[in-house]
Amino acid sequence: MLFPTADYGIFFLFAFAAAWGLRRSLRARHGFLLVASYFFYAYWDWRFLPLLVGLSLLAALVGRWLQVETRPRAKNALVAVGVALSLSTLGVFKYLSFASVAVWGLLQWLGVSLGPARVPEVALPVGISFFAFHAISLMVDAYRGRIPVKVKVLDALLYVAFFPQLVAGPILRAASFLPQLTVPPDAEGIDAARAFELVVAGLVKKVLIANYLATRLVDPVFDSPRLHSGLEVLLAVYGYAAQIYCDFSGYTDIAIGSALLLGYRFPENFNAPYLADSPQDFWRRWHISLSSWLRDYLFIPLGGSRGSRARTLANLAITMVLGGLWHGAAWTFVLWGALHGAGLAVHRLWTETSLAWVRRLRAGRAFRPVAVFCTFHFVCLGWVLFRAPSVDAAREVFSALTGNWTGGTLLSPALVVALAAGLFGQAVPPRALAAARERLGGLPLAAQGLALAAAILFIEALGPQGVAPFIYFRF
Repeated sequence: MLFPTADYGIFFLFAFAAAWGLRRSLRARHGFLLVASYFFYAYWDWRFLPLLVGLSLLAALVGRWLQVETRPRAKNALVAVGVALSLSTLGVFKYLSFASVAVWGLLQWLGVSLGPARVPEVALPVGISFFAFHAISLMVDAYRGRIPVKVKVLDALLYVAFFPQLVAGPILRAASFLPQLTVPPDAEGIDAARAFELVVAGLVKKVLIANYLATRLVDPVFDSPRLHSGLEVLLAVYGYAAQIYCDFSGYTDIAIGSALLLGYRFPENFNAPYLADSPQDFWRRWHISLSSWLRDYLFIPLGGSRGSRARTLANLAITMVLGGLWHGAAWTFVLWGALHGAGLAVHRLWTETSLAWVRRLRAGRAFRPVAVFCTFHFVCLGWVLFRAPSVDAAREVFSALTGNWTGGTLLSPALVVALAAGLFGQAVPPRALAAARERLGGLPLAAQGLALAAAILFIEALGPQGVAPFIYFRF
């Protein structure tokens, strides 16, 4: 069930009405939202619903047990088993085929002849990485004593499976979401204007920008880079940067807006990432819920910055390589993660240097614009690896950049407008958005709803036929 479709609109209207109708009973409300979330997931593929229920139940029971267990050794064993089962489930469904091919290739390289590779075919459940990370967050937060409320099985199940974030995030923390489930929802406290703004912004990003760039520029060039001019290839690289930002942040906007209308607050997941002036700054702005999750549940447990400089740089590299592998079972994702790990390591060395000329350079007025320019192109370099289906395909894209820079049939004024909107729309001053939101919020709620409906119809009229799945659904 895709967000920018009539199916989701009908589903959400029913869920919205029923959830607020049950607001006087938290148990009934949460039970309904859980059933609705399971229906939402089963709409994709009902065969994997037991997997979602089982992983959610594991996290709920382990989290509840950890809150009452007082023996340190028992707690350590319990959280270790719970996290291991979650990671094993993720590994079987997402990485078994990749690992089998890698091991077979290594044995062939070592001279061990095994004949043709036999790769197990395992279907990938939609959103498994996201709900596995939610399960781990619940168990680890309970182990660390960071959940300020009692873990209830029903609430824990809803936390893992809550439909707005179920298949593509943002990654919620149990410590921040479970307390929201203990408070009766307040219809008067909903910022409807903010929710409507998020939904409309998400639809514009996905339907009018991401889909247009994908079909008119990115897909044709990445499918056959040698058939296009160097200029078209460069614009396609920029176009993918705009596409993936608009696609993923658009999903996040709709998810946050949907949750807000139901009375729940999700964390922001993007903050103008292409205005970042360093790799570190980029990861503070891009997919914030994932980067903070990797920091708190992987980088810090590895030792963080507490050891030597070499150990800190190694921890950064390991974290980013595993973060790349989390995105997909392919060498392109491993290289993408390694690239960002190297970028973070180099930036840390750059900021820690005692060289006087470096400090003067960084203090100059021109440094930030140049740093933003360099960081953006470093990120675009990584996006080629992220988008390409193989390392050879990525190499072909890089090679095509050096080709003929004249001619081309893909460029058009509409394409330039979409590309500019995708890249520079995030630079709109927050004060301008706040002012528009305030004007919308001053209207009666019925008028706000009509404005939302009009905007959706306008987007539907301008958008292309059909709606492609969000990019992050496959992770």
